[in-house]
Amino acid sequence: MTLDYFSAFLIGILGAGHCIGMCGGISSMLTAAVKQHSRKSFYFVAAYNIGRIFTYSFLGLIAGFTGSLGIKALGLPVISLKFIAGFFLILLGLYIGQWLFWLNRVEKLGRTLWQKLQPISKHLLPIDSTPKALGLGMLWGWLPCGLIYSTLTWSIAAGNAIDGMAIMFFFGVGTLPALLTVSLGFQTITVLFKKLWVRRLIALGLICYGVFTLNVAYQLLF
Repeated sequence: MTLDYFSAFLIGILGAGHCIGMCGGISSMLTAAVKQHSRKSFYFVAAYNIGRIFTYSFLGLIAGFTGSLGIKALGLPVISLKFIAGFFLILLGLYIGQWLFWLNRVEKLGRTLWQKLQPISKHLLPIDSTPKALGLGMLWGWLPCGLIYSTLTWSIAAGNAIDGMAIMFFFGVGTLPALLTVSLGFQTITVLFKKLWVRRLIALGLICYGVFTLNVAYQLLF
């Protein structure tokens, strides 16, 4: 499972530009809060990201448990789930590179739930306390996102709840560098991640890793 943890961490790192695009709004609000409450800036940023990673880990727990049910009750082979994970990783690369937008359809599946959760954020704004930052992070972890959904397929393929949770935890840790740069106001790095050529370079990395994953799953079959 160590390779799966590293893979999830790598997906989080490579998806940096997408993270900034999806969470740019909340990161801007967090930046404003940091500037207004400079003494508490570290606590706000830390609490938000702890909340976000907690939700990712919880989703991974559910996904891993679901995968275990599929393996035990339906007799789904673990290798088939690995193939699905690799396939979704390739779709993610095509999506981030703006070559193919099939993951938009997957994101739409989560929008119904998000529409019910999003109004809760009104009670957490403005961000003027650590508990509010924590709550907003936990809420934002439910944001419909192709990057999250693609990584969740790795949690499903893990075949058990604990490994599924750990995979999403390491994914969340991988997203930290990108979102910390935005939250703390490092605009140069933020602008760089938003450039199309950078996004496409990252996308190619994800696609290559997806192909590698498919090859590993294929080798395990024979």
